[in-house]
Amino acid sequence: MISEADTILKILQSNGITDLDEIEYGSQCYDELMDYYADEMPYGVQKARTGMPDEWIIDRLIDLGVEVEKTNSNAFKFTARNVDLDYLEKDKFLTKAATLRGSIMLLGPLLGRFGIGKMSRPGGDKIGRRRVDTHFSGFEKLGATFNYDENAGFYSVIGKHLKGTYMHLDEASVTGTANLVMAAVMAKGETVIYNAACEPYVQQLCNMLVRMGAVIEGIGSNLIKIQGVDSLRGTEHTLLPDMIEIGSFIGLAAMTQSEITIKNVRIDQLGLIPYTFRKLGIELIFKEDDIFIPAQDHYEIDSYIDGSILTVSDAIWPGFTPDLLSIVLVTATQAKGTVLIHQKMFESRLFFVDKLIDMGAQIILCDPHRATVIGLDRKVALKSLEMTSPDIRAGVALLIAALSAQGVSTIHNIEQIDRGYQLIDERLNQLGAKITRKE
Repeated sequence: MISEADTILKILQSNGITDLDEIEYGSQCYDELMDYYADEMPYGVQKARTGMPDEWIIDRLIDLGVEVEKTNSNAFKFTARNVDLDYLEKDKFLTKAATLRGSIMLLGPLLGRFGIGKMSRPGGDKIGRRRVDTHFSGFEKLGATFNYDENAGFYSVIGKHLKGTYMHLDEASVTGTANLVMAAVMAKGETVIYNAACEPYVQQLCNMLVRMGAVIEGIGSNLIKIQGVDSLRGTEHTLLPDMIEIGSFIGLAAMTQSEITIKNVRIDQLGLIPYTFRKLGIELIFKEDDIFIPAQDHYEIDSYIDGSILTVSDAIWPGFTPDLLSIVLVTATQAKGTVLIHQKMFESRLFFVDKLIDMGAQIILCDPHRATVIGLDRKVALKSLEMTSPDIRAGVALLIAALSAQGVSTIHNIEQIDRGYQLIDERLNQLGAKITRKE
C-alpha cells in the first residue's frame, strides 16, 4: 500500500496540479481528493454544516507538507520547507508507514535535521526476516536515544546534538548505510562507517549529498568518512536507471524469444548483471549506453571449467544483487542446461517456484535457500496458470513466465508488481504483450 503522501502526489500530478490554489471546487481533482478522504473527513464537514470540505482538504494537504512542482513529464521539484513534526505521531501516518518498507528511510534525515524521528514498524514484502537493528545501532552510536514500544510496534529516536563517531556495521545494509549517512552529514565532527554498503544507489545518494554541501569521502567503497556540516542546500539530481528492471527485461527477452533494445541503462553501473545473464547463454550487445538483446531460439547455460554445474548466488555489492535471482531462475527454466540458484539473504524468496513447477518447469527446491533448475530448452512450453504474486521480484518472474507460457494466465496481488515497475502492463503491451488489468 502506498503512503498518503504518495497517493495525494499521484492525484495532483494526474490532474496537472502544481499549486494547491489550482484545486477548484467540483473539479475532477477535487472529487478524487473527496473520495480519498471520505472515511476520515467529519460527516458535518462533508455536508458543509460544520465546515467546508474544500477548505478541510486544502488544510490537510498543507498539514501534510505537500509542495510539488511538475517541471516536465519525468521531473518534479520537491520542497520541504514546512515539515510538520506532529504529523509523525498521528494514527494515519503510523498506519500508512507500517505498510511500506521504505518508510524507515525517513528516520535518518529527520534525525539529522530536527533531532527526532518517529516511525511505526515498517512493512514490505514477505521474503523473510528483514531486521532493522543496523539502523538503530548506528543512530545510538551517533548519540541518539532509541526507544521501541513492542506492544504498539512504534520506534522513536531522539538526538538533538549528534556527534560523529566510528562505527563498524554488523551487516552491509543498503538502507542502513543510507539512513546513517543522511543522519551523519549534519552531525558534529567526523563519522567513519566501515562495512558500509557500496551499491550504486548508495553512491548516488552520497554524490547528491555532496552537491547539497555534505563532505563525504570514500564514495563507492565500504569505508565512508563524513565531516558534519551545519546545513545543506537544494540540488538537482537525475536518478540512476533501475538495474532490477533492466535485468527483468533481459530475462523477458530471452524467455519470449524477443528482440529488445533497452535504452540508457548506465552500463558502467550494472556490475555483474550483464556477465551473469551471459552465463545463462543470453546474447547481449552493448551499443553506447544501450543494451540490445537479439531474438534467440535457444540459449545454453555455461558450466565451470571442470564441468561442474553453474551456481548463481547473491552477494553484497559488487556481487550479484539478490533482487535478480528470481529473474535468473525463471529465465533458466527454458535454457539448455542446469543451474543452481543460491539465495543466501532471504529464506522465503524461493517459495514461488511451486507456481513455476505447476506451469511445467523442472525445478528442485533443495531447501529454503537453494533451487536447482533443469532447463527445458523450449522442448516443452510452460502452461498457463492462475497464481498470486508474493513479492515484487517473484511477481515479475511469474509475469515473465506467463508471457512465455501457452494460454491465458491470471496473476493476483499485482499491487506488488506495480510498486517496483512503473506502468508495466502498458509498456509491455507496447512491445506486443497481451495484458489486461482487472480491477
